[in-house]
Amino acid sequence: MPPVAVAFPISSAARLALAAVACSAWLLVGCSKSEAQGGGPPMAPPVSAAPAVQKSVQLYEEFSGRIDAVETVDVRARVAGTIDKVHFRDGQEVRRGELLFSIDPRPFATELARAQAQLAAARTAATLAGTEQARNVKLLEQKAVSQQEAEQTEAALRNAQASVRAAEAAANSAKLNVDYAQIRAPITGKVSQANVTAGNLVGVGDPVLTTLVAQDKVYAWFDVSEQAYLRARAVAGKGAPKVELGLADEPGYPHAANVDFIDNRLNAATGAIRMRAVLDNKERRFVPGLFARVRLGSGAAADAVLIPERAIGTDQSKRFVFVVGDDKVAQFREVKLGALLDGMRVVTSGLKAGELVVVNGLQRVRPGAPLAPQVLAVDERGMPVEPPPQGAMPGAAPAASAPKKA
Repeated sequence: MPPVAVAFPISSAARLALAAVACSAWLLVGCSKSEAQGGGPPMAPPVSAAPAVQKSVQLYEEFSGRIDAVETVDVRARVAGTIDKVHFRDGQEVRRGELLFSIDPRPFATELARAQAQLAAARTAATLAGTEQARNVKLLEQKAVSQQEAEQTEAALRNAQASVRAAEAAANSAKLNVDYAQIRAPITGKVSQANVTAGNLVGVGDPVLTTLVAQDKVYAWFDVSEQAYLRARAVAGKGAPKVELGLADEPGYPHAANVDFIDNRLNAATGAIRMRAVLDNKERRFVPGLFARVRLGSGAAADAVLIPERAIGTDQSKRFVFVVGDDKVAQFREVKLGALLDGMRVVTSGLKAGELVVVNGLQRVRPGAPLAPQVLAVDERGMPVEPPPQGAMPGAAPAASAPKKA
């Protein structure tokens, strides 16, 4: 009798368990195949590297500064009155003593006339008192007047003379007010806009009528670190340090200046000391408030190791580079930095000339990990020269894209 196949019902839970066992077996077989095929550690990341160069350079320290005026004056009225006329154009350069504003002079002229009349009356009274006192002196010698009468005439003369001095002071004050009604430039410079126009009433000192700024010379203020200040002082000796300066739209540092002021103490909060340099402004190149780049010499020319600025990484307060070792393994190297010179940073310690430093692909590098470095050539500054794209002919122009069909 042939065997009879009997079908047993299988539950849903059993089906899921059988499927999980099958998947596990498939994964185990796949892993065995991968190991059999020799799969190893991940490939070394490609990076670009360039050698650190050694050059004889003039060392500088660079700082940020601001241009400021040597003299700035807020022009205000010294007498109250109505503005009669404005005598300048907004933004005009004026000389010291030039007329800027006129205040209606009639009230002050009237007061001056009254004071001068009182002065004339006081002088007449003083003359009469002097004549009377001289007569009484002669009469006293002849015993024609008493001593008391002679003393009274002498006192009257002194009072008359005091009245003359008071009247002279009042007349001088009135004359000053007449002069103050003509508001003149206290310094030579460039005026701002007129804040009031003719017909406006102004008080003593309020409002500011305009602002006047000297133009022939300007100051450049900048804060210098303690180390830079000590080095500059040692180089300059007893003389004033010299600086070079450039504006935001100027390449390099085309302007030379002398430091004429160094603050008397170091700012403990910032660790810096404030300096001021004087610049000639005959060409009116500098305007107060402009940003300036200031370069302070820190010594004579010396041999220094330089690397591109972009090769330097930051780890909190540390600065580091990755050096490509002989075994093409990344070496973490902490470095001490100096001045920045035309895109190249001076390294004062932690690196030797000729060592290969990672310049591109820094974010893919890990200490002790293998690397696939591409060594770049450097130009006369020591800056790496990027190779042309693969497939591009040297000196060939880029291919033009095909025009789109309408």
